[in-house]
Amino acid sequence: MSRLHQIWAYGEKVYGLAQRLRHTGEHRLYPQIPAAPVAVSLFLGALLALPSWLKVAKKTRKKSWQRLMRHGQGLNHELFNYVSEFLSLEALREHLYAVARRAKANKVLDRQKICGYHVLALDANELFASRSRCCEGCCARRVKVAAADGQITEMVEYYHRAVFAHLVGSDLVLDLEPIRPGEEECAAALRLLGRLRRCLGVRFFDVVSVDAWYTKTPFLHAVQKLGWEYVAVLKQSDYEAYKEADALRPVQPQTVFTDKGREVELREVCHLPLTQQADLTVRVVLSDERWQERQRRGKVWHDQSKRSHWRWVVSSGLAHLSAKAIWQMGHGRWAIENKAFNLLTRTYHLSHCFHHHPVAIVAGLLLTLLAVNVTTLFYRHWIVPRAEADYTRSDLLDDLREGLVCQGGGQPMADTS
Repeated sequence: MSRLHQIWAYGEKVYGLAQRLRHTGEHRLYPQIPAAPVAVSLFLGALLALPSWLKVAKKTRKKSWQRLMRHGQGLNHELFNYVSEFLSLEALREHLYAVARRAKANKVLDRQKICGYHVLALDANELFASRSRCCEGCCARRVKVAAADGQITEMVEYYHRAVFAHLVGSDLVLDLEPIRPGEEECAAALRLLGRLRRCLGVRFFDVVSVDAWYTKTPFLHAVQKLGWEYVAVLKQSDYEAYKEADALRPVQPQTVFTDKGREVELREVCHLPLTQQADLTVRVVLSDERWQERQRRGKVWHDQSKRSHWRWVVSSGLAHLSAKAIWQMGHGRWAIENKAFNLLTRTYHLSHCFHHHPVAIVAGLLLTLLAVNVTTLFYRHWIVPRAEADYTRSDLLDDLREGLVCQGGGQPMADTS
């Protein structure tokens, strides 16, 4: 049995994935070709990390692919472009939520808790930019470019950004929200959090971890009103909490430990006003970290001493947690950049625009997140316990692509759903 057959059977048996994809909603009134084979094909293209929808269209000529999408003929990439503009984003998001709900119900997310709490990391990422094409969802900025004659000129650059929600430890990206033209990042983040609360419930995760861009009184108030606690990076030196934490920080560290070669000293100061208005009182955890980093210069390796200093503001609901737990939640946010964005950009072509249309862009991203989440769960809970120790996700991706080839005896891969 091929790996592609295995992951398809796994997705259908555990998450009902095939049936969900075949019932993806759309907004076309009189479709000649239903959305089901298109949704299945775009999902399979994301599963195999194909770089363009033109390559997905070529794969649809294979009998094994046609059997999976239950459509007896190949599809055209122009059909993908057209249908993707009418796919229901609510239905695609529900596919993502259904996988997350089932994973939590199966207790596969419990091992990734930090001191008994599920932590959600929020961060924005720029998807792609163009100086010639734009759509209704494009943001715009002026950039300086050098012309052929060496003259520096200004021109308008169009780009897309989105806020992603990443469940720390599980490597699942729960959802994304595009940042609209002229909109601030915090507004899109709150819209995303509101939808997660409606669709997944207030207890699906417990803590929101964000960087310094979100450390603003209205945003932190809104997070608490939605029912969650927060851990936010504090970098604004003009904030009252920043100044008070420096003035009141204990001389001796309250917690000292070593983590992966990094020496960490933690201090904390409680009941500080975040700003001069004093309408929000927070706890501040301060971290001094030292470690040795090997760097190569020429043919010689050198050990260089590194040092960093971090501050986090913590909501009152986490007052009972130790400073080390806050440190884990604060640094756990790095996974959204080091793992999620890195994997999506390096392997799943996050920076490539498959079709420049505001709905098609989000639809393609949601199907990509669905494929990545299913692959992550399959790799972690099915492959790792059975495969060799050096079997990586890249090896799995290679095996999935080979799974399109007919199995022994010339029989195409069967659809078990």
